[in-house]
Amino acid sequence: MKHTVTLANGAVVPALGQGTWYLGENRAQRQQEIEGIRQGIAAGMTLIDTAEMYGSGAAEDMLGEALSTEDRSKLYLVSKVLPGNAGGKRMRRALMGSLERMGQQYLDLYLYHWRGNYSLEETVSCLEELRAEGLIRAWGVSNFDIDDMEELWAIPEGRNCQVNQVLYHTGSRGIEYSLLPWMREHQVALMAYCPLAQAGSLRSGLFSNKTLQSIAEAHHATVPQILLAWNIRDGHTIAIPRSSRAEHTLANAGADQITLSPEELQAIDRPDLKYRPFIPITNRQIAEVESSHAQDIFAAIRERDILLHHPYDSFSTSVQAFLAQAAADPKVLAIKQTLYRVSGHSPIVAALAQ
Repeated sequence: MKHTVTLANGAVVPALGQGTWYLGENRAQRQQEIEGIRQGIAAGMTLIDTAEMYGSGAAEDMLGEALSTEDRSKLYLVSKVLPGNAGGKRMRRALMGSLERMGQQYLDLYLYHWRGNYSLEETVSCLEELRAEGLIRAWGVSNFDIDDMEELWAIPEGRNCQVNQVLYHTGSRGIEYSLLPWMREHQVALMAYCPLAQAGSLRSGLFSNKTLQSIAEAHHATVPQILLAWNIRDGHTIAIPRSSRAEHTLANAGADQITLSPEELQAIDRPDLKYRPFIPITNRQIAEVESSHAQDIFAAIRERDILLHHPYDSFSTSVQAFLAQAAADPKVLAIKQTLYRVSGHSPIVAALAQ
């Protein structure tokens, strides 16, 4: 791989890796997924990210078969521990379960998936014990916002954190406000999940964006390849796109050959690509309100119950922006926050709910 990232501990990893969320859950697709993982490794995508949560271990189990024919010394394997297992003897049991399913003796990187009830001091202590024993080579965190990172940094051994894995792509860049600058200053690498955006209108909007399509044509590439090239542009970000098909995995790997010009990066920095407005959703009034400007949302429906959907950027950034917008409107008398699960596997919502 041409694009690499050097972690604070000196480890050099490919900037393009492979994600495994939702892989391993469909037995009929298992061999197809295994072939995709192996093709990705052959193409240089030797960093592979998984988690005990993914399919309740099914993704790790699939990886165990996929990696059985590979040279371990050429791989960089990452898994994540659930919050409920992030302390005491539970973390050791969780790690040993992950290693057994994957057929490995150690992990290169072990991430704390999201914050739970264990104190950060206990979680860090357990991670350091596993590192001292050689069961993990390094550790990091996932879904941590700037307040979490500052709390982690106040723990002496917390500064051994190598990576923070969070959502980041062209259309979701809230971490650029404060979290990402903090990470750069403290030499914590960014691992970006969903670098091609999650399914839905946001993803389809990016894929059909004229600016991105024009840049893709100039590079004889696809829009997904441009999105990945943008993600890994700075030498500090590891992107982990997920694919269940070898042809898609190889297409993702092709993004490593793309270098975007300063003019192209500036074009991608256009506000319509960076920030999406809050989208009000209500039953019969949806068509009426969707056409309203953000500052007029509350005026249009102030006497009706409404659910306001905002794009997720980081744990606090987009919520803070929403609250600032609402608080600035004199017609808003009260703000109620309701958290709800949007899919069967939503660690972000689960963490916020806790």
